Formats: sequence, C-alpha cells, structure tokens
Amino acid sequence: MAPRVSIVLPTYNERGNLEPLLAQLLPLQHRFDLEILVVDDDSTDGTADLVRQLAHGEPRLRLVRRVGRSGLASAIKEGLLDATGDFAVVMDSDGQHEPASVERALDTLLERDLDLVIGSRFHPEASIQGLSGRRETGSTWANAWARFSLPPAYGQLTDLMSGFFALRLEPLLPVVRAVDVNGFKFLFELLAVSRGRLRTAEVPLQFQPRTYGSSKLDLAIFWDFLISILHSLSLRLLPRRAISFGLVGASGVVVQLAITQGLMQLAGLGFERALPLAVVGAASSNYLINNALTFRFQRLRGLKLLQGLLKFLLVASLPVLANVGLASAFYSFVARDTLWAQLAGILVVFVWNYAASSRFVWNTP
Repeated sequence: MAPRVSIVLPTYNERGNLEPLLAQLLPLQHRFDLEILVVDDDSTDGTADLVRQLAHGEPRLRLVRRVGRSGLASAIKEGLLDATGDFAVVMDSDGQHEPASVERALDTLLERDLDLVIGSRFHPEASIQGLSGRRETGSTWANAWARFSLPPAYGQLTDLMSGFFALRLEPLLPVVRAVDVNGFKFLFELLAVSRGRLRTAEVPLQFQPRTYGSSKLDLAIFWDFLISILHSLSLRLLPRRAISFGLVGASGVVVQLAITQGLMQLAGLGFERALPLAVVGAASSNYLINNALTFRFQRLRGLKLLQGLLKFLLVASLPVLANVGLASAFYSFVARDTLWAQLAGILVVFVWNYAASSRFVWNTP
C-alpha cells in the first residue's frame, strides 16, 4: 500500500504562486496516498478563495483558513497537527522550493529509516538562485549561531533555517506539540525541543527565485531569531517573552538615562525633577517597542494602541513611583550618582511590568 503523505503549505498572500505549485505537487498522488493542506492566514489577495475553488475538483486538497491567528511557525504546527499522513512534508508556497525535492526527501526518509530530512540550501550539491548576496550572507551567519546553540548531535546539518523538511509524523507528534510557535523558525525550534534525539539527514535544494509577491523578512523576524538563540542558550529555562521584554527594558534604560541627562543639561532641571519625566518617556518607549516586537501577534493599532499605552502607564504607575522613589532615595542617602540611582530603581520594576502588562495590556498569560 502506498505511504500516506501530507504536504503542508503555509500561505499568506500567495495566490499567484500557489496554482502552479499545486499543479506540480498533485501528480505525486500516482506514487503516494496524497493529502495537501494549505494553511492560510486569512490572505487578502484571494488565496483561500482560490484553494476552495480548486478543492471542488480535487479531493486531495484541503484548506485550513485561520482567522485571528497568524505567524509562519504556528501555521506549520497547526498543519502538522491536522495532517492525517504517516509522513509529512513542509515547504514554502512561494515557488522557491522545487516540488522535485519532495520525492527526494521522502525517499531518503524511507530508505534510511530517519525521523527528519531537511532540504538544505547550503548542501554541497545545492544551488541558490533565489537568495540575494546579502540574504545568503545573513542566512550563513544565522546558521552558524543556530548550530552553536543547538545540541552537538545536529552539528553536521548545514541549513537549520530551512523552510523545507520531511518527517515521520506519528513518532514526532509529541515534539511538534512542544514547539514554541513564537519562535523564529519552526525547524530550529523543532530541533531545539528534541534535544538531539532525532535521526536526521539533508538533501540538496535547487532554491528558485520567487515569481510573485515579496519576502516576509523584516525586523520582527530578525528579533525572533535573536530571542530564539538566547532562549536556546538559556537551556529554554527563561520564557521567550521574558527575554524579549528584558531586552526591550534594556533599551528603556538607555532612553531613561538619555532623557535624564538631556533635561538636566539642556533644560537645566534638577535630577529629582528630570527623573519622573525620563521614567515616563522610557516606559512609553518600552510599550511601543514591545507592541511592535514582543507582542506583535497581539499588536494593538489605532485607538487601541493609545488605550494600551494608557493601560500600560497605569499598570506601571506603582513600579514607576517605586522607581522614582528608590532612585531619589538612593541619590539622596546612598550616593549622589545618577547612573546607579536610576539602575537601582529600574531593577525594581522589571518583573512587575512583565507579568502585569502581559496580562492586562496584551491579554496574554
């Protein structure tokens, strides 16, 4: 009996790329008991409508339309958990992964009795036509850092940032369920939570240029990568959001110190008068950066952004008073050092701000 294979295609505004990709994937049904799941993040270009239309004449095609949920890693996780195959393949929907690589990956998985086979852009036999020189350099550096942070058992892998992989689904479902969907790359998170236990191999990719649309790479993706590396290096003991919140808080320290010095030197204010304004300025800066990065999947916009700022300042008001009070007391009674006075106050507020604002501003546990 033919193996049952589920192909998971996460999409967001990929209508122009999807139909030709499906036309190349559907012939695999002659060799495998095939299921294709398109997991769409409520695209605005009609991607879901196209899939629904095509599925009327093709029962092997399924649409999973997500409303109120978004993110590549969570789409992949949802697709894998919904898949009914014995084996699953995850690949990009933008046409950069050649459908021919699906058979090569599955053959390797079956013949060598592996858990996971990764399609690598950096395999000695691979070719990269779909990456600019800048992005290729960035991917090389990202892979180096990822390799450093992962278990040594995966040290031979060349593309830990790949969006193409095949896996033996049933035994890996507990690992898939454990993946943090706020992570940078699903594959990286899968390898991290598996703790070096997976039997792995790679196959070369012929990485193609994107035909339609544009890359989803942005500052938030880079931020996720940084948090993922630190999370892995902490042995996953520190929550990802706490790490992100802490880094943003570190930027707030710089903002507070800069505002304090500016008000004291340029406006002639004394330390005790400049400090409250600096604390509020730093808190507002932290709120805006956390909204854009730490909580971007619950990002507030428009009027809700202003309401969230007011909530954030309200939630932070008690620790802000503690910050100002402790810093002022330190300055007056311990040492007349504005730097250490402010750091003493800032230290008091971090845990409160993280726990309280997560719950009351962005409604996350």
